[in-house]
Amino acid sequence: MADGVGGGPAGDLASAAFLRRLAAAHVDVRDEDDLAERLRGANWDLRAHVWRDPSLEGMATTFTGIVVARGGHVLIGHSGDSRAYRLRAGVATRETRDDSLVQSLVDHGLLAPEAAASHPRRNIVTASMTGAEDDHVTVGRADAAVGDRWLFCSDGLTDYVPEERIFATLARPLKPARVAAELVAIALAAPTRDNVTVVVCDIADGDADAGERPVFYGAAAGLFAEELEELDDDVDDDAGDTRG
Repeated sequence: MADGVGGGPAGDLASAAFLRRLAAAHVDVRDEDDLAERLRGANWDLRAHVWRDPSLEGMATTFTGIVVARGGHVLIGHSGDSRAYRLRAGVATRETRDDSLVQSLVDHGLLAPEAAASHPRRNIVTASMTGAEDDHVTVGRADAAVGDRWLFCSDGLTDYVPEERIFATLARPLKPARVAAELVAIALAAPTRDNVTVVVCDIADGDADAGERPVFYGAAAGLFAEELEELDDDVDDDAGDTRG
């Protein structure tokens, strides 16, 4: 999932363009270096938009997601303050570290963890995807197993809903789409003052459907989706299947 960074131009375009390029490339990866290269390629697409329209200078997006690589291992990519959580055997854990000012303050002992959610500068990110060569993205192997449930969400959820409430909802024995809808509803009722994006998925055994195409929501659903077929033509025939 990608969340356009507020305070700059065209955050919706940045998030949609980044995911569109990543999905069109099938995200077929072998290892951490391969995923990092795919993410850099998607990030370069943001720079191409700015070259075409200089008024977009400064647009940026967060990114958080997992990819099933060749061989079946799971990789995670992260930049910004969107988060990934994993639920295993009823226990939920945060699997990403916020790239944010308040997280840095917490890490240096200058701010109590419980004060981070209400800090007036909590929305300032220290890393994001902007199209620049030196943008930072963390890529590594994720501890994932069949039966795990993963949650990816924007700060529109985590800034306004306590983690205990999020974890309790995530653990409900419902289908992923239902859990995602419930978390969005909880955030809106909080009430959140930010956009809310929630993705929930379960790790299952077996192969993905090679004919399955990406499904977009939010800004990405209204921008570029019609171009995926054209972009698919540029992908090598042996690129593999899309897993989501």
